Amino acid sequence: MSLEKVLAISGKPGLYALKLQTRTGFVAESLLDGKKITVGLRSNVSLLSEISVYTYDGEVRLSEVFRAIAEKEDNGPSISHKEDNTKLESYFREVLPEFDEDRVYASDIKKILNWYNMLQANGLVSKDAPVAETAEESPAIEEAAPAAEVKEEKKPAAKKAKAKKEE
Repeated sequence: MSLEKVLAISGKPGLYALKLQTRTGFVAESLLDGKKITVGLRSNVSLLSEISVYTYDGEVRLSEVFRAIAEKEDNGPSISHKEDNTKLESYFREVLPEFDEDRVYASDIKKILNWYNMLQANGLVSKDAPVAETAEESPAIEEAAPAAEVKEEKKPAAKKAKAKKEE
């Protein structure tokens, strides 16, 4: 299972596959309907390979959570993310017994189950052991530098100012 090129874009429904990077952003393809969109570098984008779920012992990568769901469901779809919160939490407890209830909210569980079902429909999750994912292996999406950090070379204006004052 490779989540290295799967993106969640803030303000846009569903998940997207990173297709190519451009000078001003990147092109992503929706996993829901296959439509391609362009996204600027200023957009809030998360790589699924970089997301983790809080547990009492630390954090568990989202790919591990997806693998646990796939094991429970024998590579089939999970319950709907539209179920009531108590049912979702009890289901998630079966999948990841040590998740931290104080830091993992029902909205997070809904999002994880919704993402799992989208990825499962596209054949991107399985119960097989995942390939080791590290920060060096995942393609980093470069963020645009804020305007304050952009340095421009200024031409020396002091000589012109001195010449005008002498006249």
